[in-house]
Amino acid sequence: MKAKDIRQLTPVELKQRAAELRGEIRDLRFNITTRQNSKVRDLRKARKDLARIVTIIAEQETKK
Repeated sequence: MKAKDIRQLTPVELKQRAAELRGEIRDLRFNITTRQNSKVRDLRKARKDLARIVTIIAEQETKK
């Protein structure tokens, strides 16, 4: 997800998406550890998306 797209979401949607990504990251870690999934790239992408969302949430909170 691009930062431009993330900025258009409401704060509630951002927090929901962050929670979804945290769960997805947990599942991906488990699957990679148990060798059910070898796509490490998916984990990296999810982590970067989460970082973008958390950064934008922090930016919006400091603007208030």
